[in-house]
Amino acid sequence: MRVIRYEDIVAQVKELCLDANCTLPMDVFEALVEAQKKEESPLGQNVLDAILENAKIAKEKKMPLCQDTGLVVVFAEVGQDVRIEGGLLSEAVDEGVRQAYQEGYFRMSVVGDPLERVNTKDNTPAVLHVSLVAGDKLRLQVAPKGFGSENMSALKMLKPADGVQGIKDFVVKAVSEAGGNPCPPIIIGVGIGGTMEKAALLAKRALLREVGSRHPKPHVARLEEELLELVNKTGVGPQGFGGTQTALELFVEVYPTHIAGLPVAVNINCHVARHGEAVL
Repeated sequence: MRVIRYEDIVAQVKELCLDANCTLPMDVFEALVEAQKKEESPLGQNVLDAILENAKIAKEKKMPLCQDTGLVVVFAEVGQDVRIEGGLLSEAVDEGVRQAYQEGYFRMSVVGDPLERVNTKDNTPAVLHVSLVAGDKLRLQVAPKGFGSENMSALKMLKPADGVQGIKDFVVKAVSEAGGNPCPPIIIGVGIGGTMEKAALLAKRALLREVGSRHPKPHVARLEEELLELVNKTGVGPQGFGGTQTALELFVEVYPTHIAGLPVAVNINCHVARHGEAVL
């Protein structure tokens, strides 16, 4: 049994939040550079120039990439041979978020009750997803999620007969209707299968994959490529001003489902696709 201290989890979550909010992941930055080269619209090129300049300034000056520093989503993979000492995992995650958002002077965007709408004033609680895995490590993936993009999420319980074409139609429609709201060029996560909530979770987690990676199943990888091509033909373009670079990447994750169902979820990330990962 390996012991991981509460204080170490707090420190790691804090560091990940501070870095993710100010430094664009290199794979995303490089994808934006490529998008700028490929964009056919002059206005779209100008928008991408501004986006890249913003990312450089944020990194150099340790300032937020976006004023919406999001609601923090954390995926924690806990090894079955790990024991957390000194407090609960959820409390450690929230304390790390609290310290980061206060120290970084990030915007506090969380309300304690969705109906009463009173700000918690420290950007907690985070949304924590925990899974138990083999081993004696704790893997933390931290993703501050802005709501310009989160609000463009979509979920549909398709019929099995709708098939792949039904999935394509739904995803393209979701992106088209989102327009410029999620600050394109976007990264898109698509979850297929499971149940309603499983599909949504698959879509959210898909956003953490590295740009340029493909699903190990060939037919799913083909679907990723086909969907990305279709999305970029919508003409939404950078920041919704028109162009060929609506999405930087599209990831599909799948899970077994019921014979009568075909759940599909779409989760969109803005061009500020913030996330970080660490293993304790």
